[in-house]
Amino acid sequence: MTDVVALAAELLAIQSSTGSEAPAVDFVSRWLVARGWNVTTQEVTKGRANVWASRAGQGVTLSTHLDTVPPYLPPRLEGNKLFGRGSCDAKGIAAAMLCAAEQLAAEGEERVDLLFVVGEEKGSDGARAANHLPATSRFLVNGEPTESKLASGAKGSQRVMVRTRGRAAHSAYAELGVSAIEPMLELLPTVKTLPLPVDDVLGRTTVNIGTIHGGTEANIIPALCETELMFRIVSDVAPLREAVTRWADGKAELEWGSYIPAQHFHLIDGFEVAPVAYTSDIPLLSRWGTPLLFGPGSINVAHTTEEHIDVDELRAAVDAYARIARTLLAS
Repeated sequence: MTDVVALAAELLAIQSSTGSEAPAVDFVSRWLVARGWNVTTQEVTKGRANVWASRAGQGVTLSTHLDTVPPYLPPRLEGNKLFGRGSCDAKGIAAAMLCAAEQLAAEGEERVDLLFVVGEEKGSDGARAANHLPATSRFLVNGEPTESKLASGAKGSQRVMVRTRGRAAHSAYAELGVSAIEPMLELLPTVKTLPLPVDDVLGRTTVNIGTIHGGTEANIIPALCETELMFRIVSDVAPLREAVTRWADGKAELEWGSYIPAQHFHLIDGFEVAPVAYTSDIPLLSRWGTPLLFGPGSINVAHTTEEHIDVDELRAAVDAYARIARTLLAS
């Protein structure tokens, strides 16, 4: 059987940041075809494709993404840690899924599919496209770094752009203008005092003041100020939007951005369970079956220059994915 660490290192050696996934897609497709899988590549945009591998279908799909965030970091093995961009998010996970599927196929289990998508790190266009494929699976096991725990749920997200407007003037005659920045400075500190929803499993709704832009020059009274907020939501989005609308009423304009709902996931016995605060492709893959979220590695090192995965945890993930699939297929 394929060694998962060696396979992960091969994937890590391929630069596949979002938009440049083609070499990784080609590698995975060829790997699967060579082992007897029926492989479909679904073009998402020119030169970028999802990979769907199946045998008999009607069972469990193991899925994760092949794109990574930049910059590219080549693989290196130091002690018991495999470093490199994508080691835990999510090429190491992809390698574990490939090895688990190979193990199950060798046992004669043909009801396991594999779905590897592009674009998860920037808009999830791959998952949106994959949801149009004629999926037949009853369960979807999505892979993200959950520290080898089954996620009980995941917070959703809501972006919103907040704008305050003023009137430009020469700063030597400030009385002729109206600053757009000053009211924003008064408004922003109060956003964390809003009464926002709390969930027994997912915890509290949180907010991040992600960006702020205002003015053009120090000698011009600023006519426009903008800030983008990111809320991590734990319930239906309506109460959040109502609270933020009341907060901004008469003080700022709001432009609602991308929204991903909070989710609660299917669980099985025999695994440690914990919620996660980040989002995944799961809400966009609704046709692929009842969702579970599981993966080796920690989100706390993903996207950093020290991204890595523990080799023993990576090896254990192969058996974990196989065990999850067997349990779901027996249900």
